[in-house]
Amino acid sequence: MTKDIPEISLQRLPVYLNYLKSLPEGDKYISSGAIAAALGMGEVLVRKDLAYTSSSGRPKVGYVRTELIAAIEEYLGCDKKKTAVLVGVGGLGSALLGYGGFGKYGIDIVEAYDNDPAKVGTQVGGRPVLDDCAMAEGIGRCGAVLAILAVPAQAAQTVCDQLVKAGIKGVLNFVPVQLKAPESVVVRNIDVAASLAILASLL
Repeated sequence: MTKDIPEISLQRLPVYLNYLKSLPEGDKYISSGAIAAALGMGEVLVRKDLAYTSSSGRPKVGYVRTELIAAIEEYLGCDKKKTAVLVGVGGLGSALLGYGGFGKYGIDIVEAYDNDPAKVGTQVGGRPVLDDCAMAEGIGRCGAVLAILAVPAQAAQTVCDQLVKAGIKGVLNFVPVQLKAPESVVVRNIDVAASLAILASLL
């Protein structure tokens, strides 16, 4: 179902979800206008985005907050567990393993891989760090479909190829390298430094 929604609208759904969950439990109804005002967006845009989910507002009342939350979570697949692995347990990789927000979207990072003997056999963020030589076997064993890539740039494409061969269907790439992958594999690039540079240029 998510393929029918423009990517920019899809990116906004977690923003709505986080806002709705931040409201007091006693707030039963919420209007698209109130959401728009709180998030600095246009009301028409908010209504259009929410229309992609199974939610429907009520005239003069708005949405039932709990129903809207459930509709967005269902659309994002938060209720469906998705197993992930992380490759590259450096500074960024360790920070990502310690981040606790993946679970609310149904994503479970079960293990990590690295080629540093000092890291292999340890635990970071409660996840075991395994030798990257065992990556293909581990992905098959745990049934991972998602991978987070945080390796050195020169190794990124090789590791991506290994992940694809092992059955990974989606890669979140934190390496500043444009990866090549089959059309059946979704690659999302996150360049933190470039994003910060763009932000600085807007000041």
